[in-house]
Amino acid sequence: MTATAQNSSPTEATFFGHPRGLATLFATEMWERFSYYGMRALLTLYMTTETIGANPGLGLDVATAGAIYGLYTALVYILTLPGGWVADNLWGQRKAVWVGGWIIAAGHFTMAVPNTWTFFLGMVLITFGTGLLKPNISTVVGELYPEGGARRDAGFSVFYMGINLGAFLGPLITGFLGEGNNWHWGFGAAGVGMVIGLIQFRAGAKYLGDIGLLQSDDSAEVIAAKSRKFFGSFFAVLAGVAGFSYLVAIGVLPFTLTQIATVMGYSVLVIVALYFVYIWTLGGHTVEENKRMGVIFWLFLLIAIFWSGFEQAGTSMNIFARDLTDRVFLGQEWPASWLQSVNPIWIILMAPVFGSLWVWLEKRNADPSIPMKAGLGLTGLAVGFFVLSWGAANAAPDNLVSPAWLVVTYFLFTVGELCISPIGLSAITKLSPKNRVGQMMGIWFVGAALGNLFAGLVGGRLESMAPDALFRSVAVTTGVVALIALALAPQVKKLIGRDGIEGSVSVP
Repeated sequence: MTATAQNSSPTEATFFGHPRGLATLFATEMWERFSYYGMRALLTLYMTTETIGANPGLGLDVATAGAIYGLYTALVYILTLPGGWVADNLWGQRKAVWVGGWIIAAGHFTMAVPNTWTFFLGMVLITFGTGLLKPNISTVVGELYPEGGARRDAGFSVFYMGINLGAFLGPLITGFLGEGNNWHWGFGAAGVGMVIGLIQFRAGAKYLGDIGLLQSDDSAEVIAAKSRKFFGSFFAVLAGVAGFSYLVAIGVLPFTLTQIATVMGYSVLVIVALYFVYIWTLGGHTVEENKRMGVIFWLFLLIAIFWSGFEQAGTSMNIFARDLTDRVFLGQEWPASWLQSVNPIWIILMAPVFGSLWVWLEKRNADPSIPMKAGLGLTGLAVGFFVLSWGAANAAPDNLVSPAWLVVTYFLFTVGELCISPIGLSAITKLSPKNRVGQMMGIWFVGAALGNLFAGLVGGRLESMAPDALFRSVAVTTGVVALIALALAPQVKKLIGRDGIEGSVSVP
């Protein structure tokens, strides 16, 4: 019996009825998300805090901070594409996770040094490390279940709880240290969390057998040649980006970060659109396959719009929590970043409810279609922003509002997220032609990247707009798109076909 089969055997399941290796991956992802969301909770707050005082920040304007936030979170997703390629062709998933984790930790510890250049260098390192770790640890989880089916779905549900447990704990620890004491202590604490995750990953690797190791028919010489070619090209591009950034920083190139982020966002959108035009016309696919890839393009647009609103949590909503929310409880003011932990709590509480709901509806042939769920997700997001706009209309520096406005908003966001986010990866694997699955999966990540990028730009508008006006603008935009998505859902469903692809897509 192979090591993979042993690790997948039900008789050896020791972690909530799953292979023991799932516990290793659960904890690794939990600590990585602890570090990511812990740092993200501080990011905009630190950048927009004045440079004077007991706990100084960078003193950036909100628009610039929003552009930096958008570029950072977008690159985290975009770099999963080369990260996945490195694992598949050069290292294997486990080495990619291991190396990526240490790069992430190095990034957080670099940000712990109180210097502007180390702050930005740390962010760059974290994007590289996350690009290696994020896509590949999920791949290893899937390989624990070669039989597939409901047991693998259940395994991913357990893994998903690890993600949200880390996302819940991260802002609490880093916020307490960063906002309450020193920003750089918070950044350093995120790095400590990543190191803990790496230590247990190495200790628990024995439970993974051969899963995640490089599987290639290429010789060592061929792999070495691929490695030289890839990293040569990668570092050449990196040098070009670094040179461009330096020229912008010293004023030789008269571009603002907001302009750069905007051009990057629209450029990505155009490139993706041209890519789909190419595969529809010259890709050599059947009419049915082209229709389904049309559905993928539609979902790409909807998920990008969804994340452009949802990720206001790290920008405009975080600033709203700091400046206009009454956080005094039991005679003490609590960190604004702690409200970043509300969404993961709602996810942990609501994910099992939604999983059961979809199953219950499917048994009654009433399970919403993939495009309908996407429309419902945007509806939840729009309603959440209308609620927050209502609360913000009554807020002022001398009239702080209750954090309950944010708690209710995050609940509605969670309802939307559980409608739209879980359909993504599962739907793409079902809709993509066999020779396009990896590319279409990359398109989904690019959609998330695009949404995060525009989230930063939209959040930056808080510099010139009142919070209630900004939130109402986002609510109207997402609400209109939601209505369009719901109205077109029956027609989009017809493009999918009737061969069973519309089955349950309920696992987060």
